Amino acid sequence: PGNQTHPTAFTLLGLSEEASLQPLLFWAFLAMYLVTVTGNLLIILAIVTDPRLHTPMYFFLSNLSFADICFTSTTVPKMLLNIQTQNKAITYSGCLSQVFFYLLFGGLDTFLLTAMAYDRFVAICHPLHYMVIMNPQFCGLLLLASWVLSLLQSLLHSLLVLQLSFCSQLQIPHFFCELDQVIQLACSDTFLNELVIYLAAGILGVIPLSGILYSYSKIVSSVLKISSASGRYKAFSTCGSHLSVVSLFYGTALGVYLSSAATHDSRDSAPASVMYMVVTPMLNPFIYSLRNKDIKQALSDIVCSSVENSFPVLVTELTGSPPEEETLM
Repeated sequence: PGNQTHPTAFTLLGLSEEASLQPLLFWAFLAMYLVTVTGNLLIILAIVTDPRLHTPMYFFLSNLSFADICFTSTTVPKMLLNIQTQNKAITYSGCLSQVFFYLLFGGLDTFLLTAMAYDRFVAICHPLHYMVIMNPQFCGLLLLASWVLSLLQSLLHSLLVLQLSFCSQLQIPHFFCELDQVIQLACSDTFLNELVIYLAAGILGVIPLSGILYSYSKIVSSVLKISSASGRYKAFSTCGSHLSVVSLFYGTALGVYLSSAATHDSRDSAPASVMYMVVTPMLNPFIYSLRNKDIKQALSDIVCSSVENSFPVLVTELTGSPPEEETLM
C-alpha cells in the first residue's frame, strides 16, 4: 500500500477493546459528560442572572466554564457514538476537527486560568486600584487575547498536519485524535510538526504557569503581611477555588505526559488522558460551587425561583401566601 496524502478515515482503538467493558465505559462517560455540561451550564447561568456576580473574577469563570463544555464536547460525544454503534472509524476531516478544537479550547483554558490568577493578584496586592485596573475594557482585551493566541496555535498545528502524508496503517491507540498520535502515523517528515509542538508547549505551558506561580508568590507575600488571622484567612479563601482548579488541571496534564514518557507506550496514556480531558472539566463546577458562598447563593436563588415558577400552588400551601407576595415582603 502506498502513502495517502489525505486518507479517508482513521480508526480510534479507544480505551479498551474488550467487549464486556464497552457498556460500562459508555454509561460512565455518558454520566461524566452530562454532569460536566450541566454543572458548567449552571455556573454560567448563575453568573449571568445574578448582578452580584458581574465582576471580573466571575466574568473569567463563566468563560472558563464555556471552554470546559466545548473542550469535553470535542471528544466525548464521538467516543460515545463509536461505542454505541460499535464502529471505531473517524473520518479524516472529523479527526482534523478534533485536533483543531481540543487544542483551541485546551489552550483557552490555560490562558483563562492565567487571567484569573492575575485578577486575584490585583485584588489582593492592589485592592484600592482593583476596579481601575480590572475595568471591563481590559477584561475584554484579556479574553480576546486568550482566544486569538489559542486560535493561532490551534490553526498552526492543524495546517501542519494537513501537509503530512499518511501510511496505510491508520490506527490511533486513543479515544480521540490526539495530535502526537496522529503525527506518529505519518510517513512523511514530521520534524517541523514536532518542533512546533515543543514551542507551543513552552508558550501554552511554561509561560502561563510561570505567570500563575509569580502571581501567587506575590499574593502569599502580601497576605503574610496582614496582621490579623481572620484577614489572612479571608484573603486566602478568595484564591482557594482557583488554586484548586489550577493544581488539578496542570497536575493531571503533567501526570499524563510524564507517565507516557516513562512507559513509552501510547496505549497506556489513553486512560490517563481521561483525567484532564473529562474528569477535570467535570470537577471544576463542584470546586467553585462548594468553596464559594456567592456561587452557592446564586445557585440557591435559581433553584428557589424555578420551584416557585413551577409549583406556585405548593409554595402557597407551604408558606401561607402566594409567591409574589412572599417576594414583595
